[in-house]
Amino acid sequence: MRTVCFGEIMLRLNPPAYGRFINSDEFEVNYGGGEANVSVSLANYGMDSAFVTKLPTHEIGQAAVNSLRAYGVDTSEIVRGGDRVGIYFLENGASQRPSKVIYDRAHSAIMEAKAEDFDWEKILDGADWFHFTGITPALGDNVAAICLDALKVCKAKDIKVSCDLNFRKKLWTSEKAGKVMGELMPYVNVCIANEEDAEKVFGIKAANTDVESGKVEHEAYKSVAKQLKDRFGFDKVAITLRSSISANDNDWAAMLYADDEYYFSNTYHIHIVDRVGGGDSFGGGLIYAILAGKGNQDVIEFAVAASCLKHSIAGDVNLVSVEEVESLIKNGGSGRVQR
Repeated sequence: MRTVCFGEIMLRLNPPAYGRFINSDEFEVNYGGGEANVSVSLANYGMDSAFVTKLPTHEIGQAAVNSLRAYGVDTSEIVRGGDRVGIYFLENGASQRPSKVIYDRAHSAIMEAKAEDFDWEKILDGADWFHFTGITPALGDNVAAICLDALKVCKAKDIKVSCDLNFRKKLWTSEKAGKVMGELMPYVNVCIANEEDAEKVFGIKAANTDVESGKVEHEAYKSVAKQLKDRFGFDKVAITLRSSISANDNDWAAMLYADDEYYFSNTYHIHIVDRVGGGDSFGGGLIYAILAGKGNQDVIEFAVAASCLKHSIAGDVNLVSVEEVESLIKNGGSGRVQR
C-alpha cells in the first residue's frame, strides 16, 4: 500500500528537558510537522510512505529531508526551492505549567509555494491513500488551493483521503477555517478530530463535556461524529478523547463512528514525556489499521495504543513498530521490562 502525506515539516527547537525559554542557552533540534509525523509512523509500520512539501535547497532544508529519509520515508517528490524552513520553539510543560509553542514560520518555502510546483497526477500515481491536516490549508490561500488540486486528483483516481482537522488559532480564524475546510471536506473519506476542532472549525460542540475537569460524555461525542458524517458524508469519523489531569498526566482514548456504529477504545492513563505529535501518531495508527484490513474496533484500539506509546517518546515522531503497538493492546500498559 502506498500512502502520500502533504504538508509542512518544520525545525523544532526546545530547551533540554523541562527548561524554560527565558533562561536556556541551548536548544535541542528535531524536525517534525503534522503530516510528516504521520508519514514517519506509516513508514515504521512497513508502509510505502511518501511525504510531499517544498523545502529550500540549502543545508537546513536538506537536514529536514534527511530526517525523513532516516526512517524510510520516500522524499523523492519533495519540491526544492524557497528561502526558509519554518521554525517552532517548544517549551515542555510540567505539572500545572502547560507546554508553550512559539511559531516562526512566516515566508517558509511551503507557505510561498505555487500550484505549478506540484504535479499531482505524477505524485499520486499508484497511491492508495492521501493524508493532510487543517494546518496545511491554513498556511495561505495558495496552499489551500494546492490542497484542493490534490484532492481533485484523488477523487479522479479513487484514492482514499483522510484529514485531521487540527485547528490552529494562530494561523487562522474559526470563520476562515470553516469556509476553507468546508470546501475540502467533500473529498475526504476519513475525518479525524477532537473536542476543540469540531467546534472551532464547524461549530459542532460536544455537550455536557469538560476535558479540563476530566468529564467526557460518550453520548456527546457520538452526536459530534454523527453531525460531521451527516454534513459531509464521511465514511468514518474518529474523535480523540483527551482528559487533561496535568501537563504530565492525561487520560487518553478515542471513538470511531463507522457503518452507523460507535466504537470506543480502551482508556490509557498516560504519563507524558512529549505530547507533541500525539494526535499525528493517532492518525498514523488509524490509517495503517484501516489499510491493514482490521475491523472497526481493532482500528480504533490500534490507533489509540500507538498514540499512547508516542507520548513516551521525545520528539515529534512516533518510533514504534506494529509489534510494540499490538503488544500494548494485548498485554496492557504495565511498562514491565521485556526480556
